[in-house]
Amino acid sequence: MNRKAMKATALVLSSAMVLGSVGCSKQNSAKTDENGRPTITFQTIDFEGSPLSGDHADEVVAKMEDYTNTHVEFTWVANDVLSEKVSLALANPSTMPMIMAIGSIDGAIVSAAEQGAFVDLSKYIYDSEKYPNLSQSIKAVNDTCTVNGQLIGVYRARTLGRNGLGYRTDWAEAVGITEEPKTVEDVYDMFYKFTYGDPDGNGKDDTYALELCSYTGPFDVMQTWFGVGNGWYENAQGELRPVFEQPEYFEALDWFKKLYDDGLIANDWAVRGTDTWNQDVKNGVAGAFCDVLDGSRRIWDYFVNNDVKSVVNPDEPAGMTLVGTINDHTLATSGYNGLFVLSASTCDTEEKIEACLHFLDKMCDDEMITLSSYGLEGIHWHLDENGYLIDDDKDDAVASKAYAALNQTVAYIPNLTATSPTVEQSERVIKQNEVYAANIPYAVVNPALGYLNNSSTYSLMGSTLDDIIKVARTQYICGEITKDQLNEQIASWYTQGGNDVIAEVNAQYVK
Repeated sequence: MNRKAMKATALVLSSAMVLGSVGCSKQNSAKTDENGRPTITFQTIDFEGSPLSGDHADEVVAKMEDYTNTHVEFTWVANDVLSEKVSLALANPSTMPMIMAIGSIDGAIVSAAEQGAFVDLSKYIYDSEKYPNLSQSIKAVNDTCTVNGQLIGVYRARTLGRNGLGYRTDWAEAVGITEEPKTVEDVYDMFYKFTYGDPDGNGKDDTYALELCSYTGPFDVMQTWFGVGNGWYENAQGELRPVFEQPEYFEALDWFKKLYDDGLIANDWAVRGTDTWNQDVKNGVAGAFCDVLDGSRRIWDYFVNNDVKSVVNPDEPAGMTLVGTINDHTLATSGYNGLFVLSASTCDTEEKIEACLHFLDKMCDDEMITLSSYGLEGIHWHLDENGYLIDDDKDDAVASKAYAALNQTVAYIPNLTATSPTVEQSERVIKQNEVYAANIPYAVVNPALGYLNNSSTYSLMGSTLDDIIKVARTQYICGEITKDQLNEQIASWYTQGGNDVIAEVNAQYVK
């Protein structure tokens, strides 16, 4: 190429770079509305149908935008097609919404994160001056939302200490139990008396203790009472290993089997559907329920609302006692349900990132939780004489469409239900929330959760591997397989991909 040609080429390239930089400058500059507020695009979930519609919807949106000083362009996605819509958005980075709700960190999300699809929020989230709410996010939960050390989203908070045991208070009193169980021996004693001590006083052998169904989550909760980890644990060598390598796992399993063999749980529990789970407790056939504590609280609500009489005092409704921990252990939840991720391609400046995080932070204020949960004062709710918020359209699905979808824009950090003014709570909800809070120091977290998200083998084989253990555990409890056969199933877990998962998890853990 001669000198003249080289010069011409350089001029063309220089012009292209200038034009390109102008184009990028226009693209990267923050878009504002007519009021000068930054505009963000937000794709989130629609559980309502016709979100932010009907009477007063415009007023709700105006209040939200005024309070957050943000103009929001929403794209609403039905939950049953969320994964498909997220995949479509990821396939077109230049048009991705600035904020996008995702349901879970699956293989597709991990792959996208590894390719730089999302803003790493780790250097922003703990800035308490800019983000007084989001900065209070729980680090242990954030750690499970990382890919290759990058925090890929703002988690949508859920109660960490939500699990526990509920049982009929009147049944316990009827069989002579006056204190809450503290050990597994206490629990077994209560379960035995609920089954064989005629707790309903009708003189018939027609009760049993713990109601279960094909969902095996309660066993995960009860395992922790024996010192078993939450899915994984750290061994003496400092490695993360699956909990079925713990001796306590088999101790717990034998205890579950004893519950089954002694008739303290229904013999057909493993084939019962989740749709009828809790009906035996409601109907006075069973006396205990182990899962999320709000499940037991809702049974308590049923007793009160339907005037189900106490077996020891017919002048009072039956009640439930809520116990968070046994042997000072309970199973922690993941602490979140879904994430809000920020697109690295459309949040391509600090200004845009901060606009998005500012909006998410402000939506966690009490005022916005009230707006998204209850709507507008004087239209959707009012204050009673004691200053409590009264929901005027709690049974009006049409009126609530004006605001209800906004709860899919709230991360609920640090408060899950904070409202201002306060909603009056029943003694049952107050008790539930007290146990939630008391559980937190004793809630056993899964130390491998964040690393499993980044395990390529687990992304592909996780469901299959999890099912091997769940099915084998159920079969052992019900006496369908021996302990040797159980161990054979566990051995197959390792050969079908478990060994690779362990290696991939620990490669990250050590690093």
